[in-house]
Amino acid sequence: MKTLIIIPAYNEEASIEYVINKLISDCPDADYVVINDCSKDNTLEVLKRCRANYLNSPLNLGIGGGVQMGYKYALSNGYDIAIQIDGDGQHDTSFVKDVVNPIEAGEADIVIGSRFIEKQGFQSSGMRRFGIKFLSGLIRLCCGAKVSDVTSGFRAVNRRYIEIYAQEYPTDYPEPEAIVKAAVTGARIREIPVIMKERETGTSSITPFKSIYYMIKVSLAILLCRISNRRK
Repeated sequence: MKTLIIIPAYNEEASIEYVINKLISDCPDADYVVINDCSKDNTLEVLKRCRANYLNSPLNLGIGGGVQMGYKYALSNGYDIAIQIDGDGQHDTSFVKDVVNPIEAGEADIVIGSRFIEKQGFQSSGMRRFGIKFLSGLIRLCCGAKVSDVTSGFRAVNRRYIEIYAQEYPTDYPEPEAIVKAAVTGARIREIPVIMKERETGTSSITPFKSIYYMIKVSLAILLCRISNRRK
């Protein structure tokens, strides 16, 4: 199946070349596109130097807008499967085949790589794990979807959800909301174990203050999405 790896990147000059080289080695049968989300550092120069396949946004779209740009690219170029990975090197591309297999077998529409199933590799901070567990419980209560690693940006979708996400994708901190959108549209969602690494370069966009905003905003979005779906 024709497969595209989407890599949103904002200020990832120190890691993006490594990520590209590793996925080329690990995933020779897949294409990729880097979405340079108006980086303020030398990410664009690195992409040009290594002759990467990339799209350059003249405006900062945020993680959700960057990922949606990738889905639009996948849709317009006829891809059957799209895979998201981060540009900071935390997602190990040797697991891409494991994430894709259930979709190729027709067993799932969306597959999420979870660090919490086998609890290997970087497990995030205690506070973030608490927040992830809270959001996981809220999503299960509202939508019936049982997903342990709801904030994982390592995921694959089939053609149907390429089309859906190309048309509408959550902004800001989109991963949990994207699961809700999939659940309320009847997606078969599956988790598989992966190993993630701790960020070695750059800084996370989620500060302590943003973490509080994130929890409130995403919780409300989950509830509103569930209410909206019931009305339909």
